[in-house]
Amino acid sequence: MTDFFTMFFNLEYMLKVLPDLIGVGLLNTLILALAATVISLIVGMLVAMALISRHRWLRWPAQAYIDLLRGLPTILTIFLIGQGLPYMGFTFLGTSAYPYGIAALGLIASAYMAEIFRSGIQSIHHGQLEAARAMGMPYGLAMRMIVVPQGVRNVFPALTNQFISIIKDTSLVYVLGLALGERELYRIGQDMSQRVGNLSPLVAAGIVYLIITIPLTHYVNWLDRRLRTGKIPVVAEEPAVPGETPTKAVTA
Repeated sequence: MTDFFTMFFNLEYMLKVLPDLIGVGLLNTLILALAATVISLIVGMLVAMALISRHRWLRWPAQAYIDLLRGLPTILTIFLIGQGLPYMGFTFLGTSAYPYGIAALGLIASAYMAEIFRSGIQSIHHGQLEAARAMGMPYGLAMRMIVVPQGVRNVFPALTNQFISIIKDTSLVYVLGLALGERELYRIGQDMSQRVGNLSPLVAAGIVYLIITIPLTHYVNWLDRRLRTGKIPVVAEEPAVPGETPTKAVTA
């Protein structure tokens, strides 16, 4: 038992790696995750709109895109994009592996985001779109102003859950060989573990991951319950007292 704690919970090594985990690893992990999420939301929405299009020449490539990126292992896709594009001479993102890692994570996540958006949009009753069209709204405007916002609201917990997955997938970007100041949590923990011959730095990295992901997971569960039960906070106007301005109260 002593050997177990010495190998996995050596406090000296955990404290030694902590400054790099917080100052470098956590920052890069969040940058990678947030930037990839922005890409995935934009590309995912475009692919989702293509999936529900009435034109086959839009639906088929969109479906092929999703099948390809969801079918390949994440680490393989990251390597193919992050290493393959520069080897082919496509250096439009520069020579650092960092932006290619972001692009790879974003494109992979966009395939999952597209399916999430598609399910949310198609969950909205078609009568709402028909009513908007009957009032003279163009198809694109009706989708953008009426259907899509409601669909996104319905799948917001799933979108947040996908963000958690992106945070964890940032640990796979290490295969691109990031520079010293670009390392994320896993790579910093791994490097320290190899230097000291002990796994406690990796456990410390795992604890930092848990500090990020566990609160987000509970938030997703709470939000999902609120959406399913319809208990979303709304602003209600309280009756005005003569001579006073009406006030607003938030109710759940």
